[in-house]
Amino acid sequence: MRLAEKHLLEINNEAALRGVQEAALIAGWNEDAGGLGLRVIDYLGGKLGAVECARIELPEFFPLSGVAVENDVIQFPETRFSVSPEKGLIFFKGHSPRTEWYRFLNTVLEIGEYCRIKELYTIGGMVSMSAHTAQRDLLAVANSPEMKAVLAGYNLASDVSYETPPHQRPTLSSYLLWVAQRRNVPGISLWAPTPFYLVSLEDPQAWKRMVEFFNDRFALGLDLADLDEAIIRQNENIARVISAVPEIDHYIWKLERNLALTEEENQKLVKEMEERLGNP
Repeated sequence: MRLAEKHLLEINNEAALRGVQEAALIAGWNEDAGGLGLRVIDYLGGKLGAVECARIELPEFFPLSGVAVENDVIQFPETRFSVSPEKGLIFFKGHSPRTEWYRFLNTVLEIGEYCRIKELYTIGGMVSMSAHTAQRDLLAVANSPEMKAVLAGYNLASDVSYETPPHQRPTLSSYLLWVAQRRNVPGISLWAPTPFYLVSLEDPQAWKRMVEFFNDRFALGLDLADLDEAIIRQNENIARVISAVPEIDHYIWKLERNLALTEEENQKLVKEMEERLGNP
């Protein structure tokens, strides 16, 4: 018996969905650190010419009382699926639901009714106390021995041990991985670290590391030169912040050597980066 209610999944391009079988589903969330999930999915979808194919009916998962308001303008949540039939990839991006996670995540996987999902990949950003000069190493968690074997072929940290603290919810990506396992869909959760002072900004190094994995995994043949340029631009912008606020250089020097910052230093580093690198 299917656990999701099909009327909650609105298909608006069935022809595109029917054009791909045994697809891989890549899912990400708008709220990720450094905008990782949204950026990676938009990047891959744009490069591959993915077309929108479905969305989820939202009122039952996002009550009006939980909708955000920014600058007196209401920010309606969205969930969208897009598909690249040529590459056998379906992309899902959306806001985290306010209620009924289990029902919502089963609805996400209902897309498999139209093109059987053979694999699931979730994208997650995680806050790191490292400096932006540190290498971004992907962490991965599999929901089956089959996918654990897949991870062995890539340069990933897959021996991750983590348990959700008592009385706390798991991350949405972890929950989706578990729901997929119950539906016999093998999957992997991928996590990329983002320096804490870039969480509300951008981290193109994390985007590139995640995109590199998918580029290799699915032999996409993408040219990532534009991501290299984005990394260079960000490093140049951070260098300007350091030049304008000399003590920031000392804070980053400490982070590079795994030395803890004081709470005051943490706050100043975040504040200066957000004010000087944030969008006007």
